[in-house]
Amino acid sequence: MYEGIVQELIDELGRLPGIGPKSAQRIAFHIVQTEHFDVTRLAEILLEVRDKVRFCEICGNVSQEVTCSICRDPRRDPTLICVVEEAKDVVAIERTREFRGLYHVLGGAISPIDGVGPDQLRIRQLMQRLADGTVREVIIATDPNLEGEATATYLSRMLTTLEIAVTRLASGLPVGGDLEYADEVTLGRAFEGRRAVG
Repeated sequence: MYEGIVQELIDELGRLPGIGPKSAQRIAFHIVQTEHFDVTRLAEILLEVRDKVRFCEICGNVSQEVTCSICRDPRRDPTLICVVEEAKDVVAIERTREFRGLYHVLGGAISPIDGVGPDQLRIRQLMQRLADGTVREVIIATDPNLEGEATATYLSRMLTTLEIAVTRLASGLPVGGDLEYADEVTLGRAFEGRRAVG
């Protein structure tokens, strides 16, 4: 436990997701000990982010405009929608340069333990987007964990009533991984998702 304001800084940093007590302490001491660290600029950026960043009214992605750059891009294929849990998932998929369609960010995943049901997610907005008949395929790209699977199952059941192809991202063995370290679910998925060679 440190004195006064230093402990308050550590406590505030520790409230951020993914930052444990040790990381919070390390960041706090970096800020305190590094003379050239621009604390004022950091504070300005944090305030500016709070003030200017919003969520795209179409897809739910992070944006400084009413609609995000992906939704505004006329080169994107409007017949494909990739459904993801969070805006950070959009960035991960965009880095692959494999997907040229549009996105729909749910804002989380179904998790009864955390009190998150379908009504807390942007599922109603997705159904509204699909109502006009433009979309041919919905790709469900939720995380391959319990919550992501529950969300994918829920969505696939809802979407079967529409005449739209519903697909799920393949999951399986990571490149560079060893079979002996793969869990049963991952290995099972790898078998289910196998494809012909050559």
